[in-house]
Amino acid sequence: MSESLLSVRGLGKAFRDYGTEWRRFASWLGIHTRAKSETWVLRGISFDVAPGESIGIVGQNGAGKSTLLKLITGTLKGTEGSVTVNGRIAAILELGMGFSADLSGRQNVHHTAGLMGFSRAEIEGAMASIEEFAEIGEYFDEPVRTYSSGMQMRVAFAVATAFRPDILIVDEALSVGDSYFQHKCFKRIREFREQGTSLLIVSHDAGAVQNLCDRALLLENGALIKDGDPAEVMDLYNALIAERENSTITISNHASGRVQTISGSGEAVVEAIMLLNADQEQVEFVDVGQPVTLLIHVLARKDIPRLVLGYMIKDRLGQQVFGTNTYHTEQILENVQAGQRVAFRISFPMNFGQGSYSVSTALVSTDTHLVNNYEWRDLALVFSVSNLSRPVFVGSAWVPPSIEVRNL
Repeated sequence: MSESLLSVRGLGKAFRDYGTEWRRFASWLGIHTRAKSETWVLRGISFDVAPGESIGIVGQNGAGKSTLLKLITGTLKGTEGSVTVNGRIAAILELGMGFSADLSGRQNVHHTAGLMGFSRAEIEGAMASIEEFAEIGEYFDEPVRTYSSGMQMRVAFAVATAFRPDILIVDEALSVGDSYFQHKCFKRIREFREQGTSLLIVSHDAGAVQNLCDRALLLENGALIKDGDPAEVMDLYNALIAERENSTITISNHASGRVQTISGSGEAVVEAIMLLNADQEQVEFVDVGQPVTLLIHVLARKDIPRLVLGYMIKDRLGQQVFGTNTYHTEQILENVQAGQRVAFRISFPMNFGQGSYSVSTALVSTDTHLVNNYEWRDLALVFSVSNLSRPVFVGSAWVPPSIEVRNL
């Protein structure tokens, strides 16, 4: 087995209040001094990153994600445990971190790249490509204090990725950029990955995590609670977001071989779900473009003032293909009685590319599962799409074109 580029073992961070600056200073000198109070924000974190591996880090606000990245990059010192790095790290953490507001973008590039260990000649050699990638025009020679947050991010990303690192670490900073520049950044990240760079990325964007990452880590209250397949980790993450005092989370092995997550208060549940063809026969395999009906039977276990059904179709990587709910279609059910059963028939053409898909369902009271989460069920149904009758095409959507060709 190849040596890990990054090895984290038993890593923890506590913030301590010593009461006085003298007691804090004494602790820095190694003099045993009891802290007045101690708050652990991260504890017992262990994982490895292999060469070329891409890992997403997810978790709710306050879970310890940014603290973990700062410990790995050395901008914070751990209270316990160790971090071993076998390669060069480039990190984009807090927006404009290390930038001087009074220096220009060009001067900050010199300063930042110098701190990264590059010589003046190397920096000058890369300056033109950094300026070109950032695309901020004349502002590159203006003070950073005149920059918008998006402009700061452009320069920060351009300088951090001017030289391909062994490990690239990206916090949520990319979220402040415009859509065009985000696409540009992710294109460079993919190019680095193809060249062997390992990636650690913190993001709330399920699509980005599942598209870019081989694994995902889920942090909760400073602890690592799951390390595994990105789709499974994101399912559990969504369940944790929806969890309430009267909610439960059940994790089990699905017949498809994947891990299924079910969460919610249980006041309403999906009793049955099936995919029907045009003859109303239950099917697991569907032809591209074939008309189908998604039939979902729901049981109310308690009286519910408002009931909304949502569904999401995902591809085999867990990326969202299409979803909606009866709040948006203006078909909310009011005053559902305990014991009442409801059938939802959802008809649509199967305009998807060939591959394996899954359906997730949500029973809620509004347009989101964050208010009342009666039941959130991932992998409620799995089906496959085959191209049996259409011209050959690639991609995840069947969007048949009309192509006109004329000699001019």
